[in-house]
Amino acid sequence: MLSKNQIKLIKSLSQKKYRKKHGLFVVEGKKGIMEFLNSGFELENLFAKANIFSDNMATIISENDLGKISNLVSPNEALAIFKIPKESNFDKSSGLILALDGIRDPGNLGTIIRLCDWFGIETLVCSEDTVDCYNPKVVQASMGSLARIKVSYLDLAEFLQQSKMLKYGAFLEGDNVYRKDLMDNAILIMGNEANGISEKIEELVSEKINIPQFGKNQNTESLNVATATSILLSEFKRRTTER
Repeated sequence: MLSKNQIKLIKSLSQKKYRKKHGLFVVEGKKGIMEFLNSGFELENLFAKANIFSDNMATIISENDLGKISNLVSPNEALAIFKIPKESNFDKSSGLILALDGIRDPGNLGTIIRLCDWFGIETLVCSEDTVDCYNPKVVQASMGSLARIKVSYLDLAEFLQQSKMLKYGAFLEGDNVYRKDLMDNAILIMGNEANGISEKIEELVSEKINIPQFGKNQNTESLNVATATSILLSEFKRRTTER
């Protein structure tokens, strides 16, 4: 049985200030938990409804107790608490870097992290106002990919100013990406769901690119940022791997 203090601590980790205070985050589901264990994340606690992990490493608790600490409507079979790793200094000057400017929706960030994993983008750079990657909804949406992708939060404008790499930004009024020269060593910038790339970051963009609309319905204003990221990453990788 879980104590009231344990339940209070675990539930508090749904909020960024408590994740930062305790240096901990939550992962739910056996598959996701195994991804983090296999990636070398340090385990703090592991709870499960049954002995589904090797070496009896999980504390067995009731379904009722699991429901009390879960962030899901239908709790999974296990929940783990991992330590947030210390962020190392960002240092990358080659390959394709993905930069996010003010992404706020946890589902979008989680999906984008999965896309980075799929397309081999090793590092994801985020503005400081982008949603926390250890938010439970982000962790859940990333489906384990967060365990393999380095996410760096920094002053995005300062980072772009210091970088000598070509900077592509996604804009509705940009050039057709399918007709644009795309470089192997570059930064692809994606903007906020509602407002796009901020004016401050726009000033630092080298090339504005756009995904053309082929449908005739002009009422469709824009693509979801995760969908747009998927299309652009696919085109960058297709073009650069063909060389």
